[in-house]
Amino acid sequence: MVETQAFEWWRGASLYQIYPRSFLDTTGTGIGDLPGITDRLGYVASLGVDGIWISPFFPSPMHDFGYDVADFCDVDKIFGSLADFDHLIATAHELGLKVVIDQVYSHSSSEHPWFTESRSSKENPKSDWYVWADARPDGTPPNNWLSIFGGPAWTWDARRQQYYLHNFLSTQPDLNLHHPDVQENLLSVARFWLDRGVDGFRLDAINFGMHNTSLADNPVADTEVWCGLRPVDMQKALNNSNQPELLTFIERLRNLMDQYDSRFTVAEVGGKQSGDIRKQYTNGSGRLNSAYGFEFLYLSELSSQTVADILQAWSNQSGNSWPSWAFSNHDVVRAHSRWLQELSPKHRASLITLFLISLRGNIFLYQGEELGLPQADLSLDDVKDPEALRNWPHTLGRDGARTPMPWHSTEENAGFSSARPWLPISDDHLNHASDSPLGGEIRDVVTQLLSLRRESPCLKWGDLVDIKSDGETLSYARTSGEQRLNVFFNFSGDPVRLGLINTSSVLAMVSADGFSAEFPEELPPWSGILYYPDIDSV
Repeated sequence: MVETQAFEWWRGASLYQIYPRSFLDTTGTGIGDLPGITDRLGYVASLGVDGIWISPFFPSPMHDFGYDVADFCDVDKIFGSLADFDHLIATAHELGLKVVIDQVYSHSSSEHPWFTESRSSKENPKSDWYVWADARPDGTPPNNWLSIFGGPAWTWDARRQQYYLHNFLSTQPDLNLHHPDVQENLLSVARFWLDRGVDGFRLDAINFGMHNTSLADNPVADTEVWCGLRPVDMQKALNNSNQPELLTFIERLRNLMDQYDSRFTVAEVGGKQSGDIRKQYTNGSGRLNSAYGFEFLYLSELSSQTVADILQAWSNQSGNSWPSWAFSNHDVVRAHSRWLQELSPKHRASLITLFLISLRGNIFLYQGEELGLPQADLSLDDVKDPEALRNWPHTLGRDGARTPMPWHSTEENAGFSSARPWLPISDDHLNHASDSPLGGEIRDVVTQLLSLRRESPCLKWGDLVDIKSDGETLSYARTSGEQRLNVFFNFSGDPVRLGLINTSSVLAMVSADGFSAEFPEELPPWSGILYYPDIDSV
């Protein structure tokens, strides 16, 4: 372990993701707001996390619920004001919580003033701030690039008599980060929020920040990679994302961050071939601090071999390359509805959390994960997600992970709002409400496990070594200096003999019987254990 790692607050940190629309409504609009977040920061701090990550709260027409930003340096009035944000920051810091916010640098809203000016003519000062291209001779888009949300990644604009690029919705035009003025303005955006006291940034879809200026077609994806649900998955996104020139901007951003004390950057990097990109973005001391992908977010079940492969791909790296991991977030089906469905909610949540705290890197806990929330089941009439509306019923969408937090099991709208919530609250979520017996029991275990991680150098900063998969058992070790912590999971319905002496010191064990610190002769079905081996058995 590098000795200075103990002084980097973000290394090994646990961050709690808050989706503002669905956390707590204090104004009776049915939509969560910044004062609602501030009101519940004491609750978040009690979990023992190191900080929060807040999804976008900037002015937006909300076509993609905040990820289509119309003003990078303000707060949308539905969430409150800059003064509300300043109060949130101050309160969080008083409670010892760091505050990380989203920054969306790959695209803006089509209602952003930059795009309004850019589309007005081919000669205006911002004409090249977005990605414009002429039609092919037959009038079709300039290449075969596809949008994540379906259809071509190009939309015709009659004013410019050109197509503009959008890797997501047509109302989310891609910024041209090749342009130095765009970079300068985005760095000014970063400086604006850093000056307000934020402790870090999560960089949304940053690998889409630059495109191949040759506009070459994307090649066909390997058949084993294509999941069969979306046309975009039938291509390798080689030319509309993951461009090496983006590293220059990343280094400029890191240089800016280093002018402030102890600031943190984590990149979201999607795509099937994102592993090497994440390592590039975080390698050395002059790039981002961390990055995460979607391996666990898209994983349909906990298979020991699949998990071993994921961990092996980024177990230890030279330089400062440091991963982050999330099992659930606002874009995917909650882990508690994907994994270990044969288990009781408390058993499942305990085992998933034990696995999460055992990983090398930073960990994200999505709001409601500490209560064991499953995915909400919504009808088509309730769906708001543009991706789901385009692809129903093959894509159930993201709304089921975005429904409001259930604070009180017996109050109207689960205590989230005095008005009808923007998304309905699942009846099943009332059983997991923060004040319910089940929600409270799960939260207590999650809090206890997070405390163990926070206090263990092996878990917080250590290396991850000796990864092995044998049938449905998974094992590895976390090491820090001379200390070693063994990790063993049994993802099967049969007990497994550990073959180890009983004098080993157990840090934590989770099984159907609950949380334990006793060393067993055999590991029960569907269980996990973290233990320090007896020195004579190493």
